[in-house]
Amino acid sequence: MLRLKYIRDNKQEVIDRLKIKNFDATDLVEELLKVDETRRSAQKELDDSLAVSKQLSKEIGMFFKSGQKEKAEEARAKTTELKQKAKDLEALMNTSAEEVRRILFEIPNLPHSSVPAGKSDADNEIIHEEGNMPQLSDDAKLPHWELTDKYQIIDFDLGSKVSGAGFPFYRGKGARLQRALINFFLDQAIDAGYLEYQPPLLINEASGIGTGQLPDKEGQMYHDAQDNLYLIPTAEVPITNIYRNVILKEEDFPIKNVAYSNCFRREAGSYGKDVRGLNRLHQFDKVEIVQIQHPDKSYETLEEMKDYVAELLRKLELPFRILRLCGGDVSFTSALTFDFEVFSAAQERWLEVSSVSNFESFQANRMMCRFKGKDGKTNLVHTLNGSALALPRIVAALLENMQTAEGIKIPKVLAPYTGFDIID
Repeated sequence: MLRLKYIRDNKQEVIDRLKIKNFDATDLVEELLKVDETRRSAQKELDDSLAVSKQLSKEIGMFFKSGQKEKAEEARAKTTELKQKAKDLEALMNTSAEEVRRILFEIPNLPHSSVPAGKSDADNEIIHEEGNMPQLSDDAKLPHWELTDKYQIIDFDLGSKVSGAGFPFYRGKGARLQRALINFFLDQAIDAGYLEYQPPLLINEASGIGTGQLPDKEGQMYHDAQDNLYLIPTAEVPITNIYRNVILKEEDFPIKNVAYSNCFRREAGSYGKDVRGLNRLHQFDKVEIVQIQHPDKSYETLEEMKDYVAELLRKLELPFRILRLCGGDVSFTSALTFDFEVFSAAQERWLEVSSVSNFESFQANRMMCRFKGKDGKTNLVHTLNGSALALPRIVAALLENMQTAEGIKIPKVLAPYTGFDIID
């Protein structure tokens, strides 16, 4: 969340910058500052009352010692009134503080100055494109949901029978391809200096709040009400929350973590041809990279992470492009996001396979993740993450782009992991 002091000191700037995200923060900011003023006034009044009460307590003793019993009783009555007033003021302060926090949770992160204006993904800015577009022959131009059925490698109907739509079964070479991609992505990250974690798939409410998934306004998270636990939408959540309520040292940077996990998303409201097959699932596999970085170096780190994901796609021999998300498409928590899309030859469209984002101090402020600088001062860290990579659409693109009349060829870099070079 944004820092209250920053909003207080830069009210109009906050309102103007959030307009890039097509978010009118005027009323929320006004309400926030009004409630905060109530809290601050109550705090001042409480401090004044406590000071008077302390002075009266001293006077009571003096009055009794000097035999001025009547004055002592008057002073004691005043302290009783002040104690009740103090309780009322403390209650008002607590209520106001909770309201301030609630409002802060509703205000998005400020977009970086490079974020272009726009209302939807149609307004995103293409900043890079590379790779050869596959030329498929007429006898090898099937969408992946037909290829998976033809080669018996993914069973969508069986998944619907056991769980429901969006929960496919991977079988035979399809399961091995999944495992190969996961191991390849993990090995690449470890070679790049990332420390591997295997995180829990369920998180508590504090963790969801820490990274900004909660409050869940879109209702996209699976929730176990009995234990008040949430299935993770990405490994970003448990990995970033490792550092919740932690004070780091400046020499700890950069902190680089990687994790493979199942990911769970309700995808409420998703329908139509664009969500067919692997294009949109309720459960999927993803390898996530997370960095905790010094604020002065976070945008340099974002560029490094962007280059890292691009290299993965090159090694997989997939044509791809990189987009800078516009204000209307960048997420609630992100300051700047780059999306990666691969071209799907059979579907003849681009599929998003990764987002790499800098959240600046937005998540850190929610988590109270700080570092102590060499000057002894404590500051908020910057957090970043990226998909490296999400598997479903990578698999879809590989199946469609690599299909031939003989079968589906496996990229050379994956063959040592799969143990085969063709699906036939």
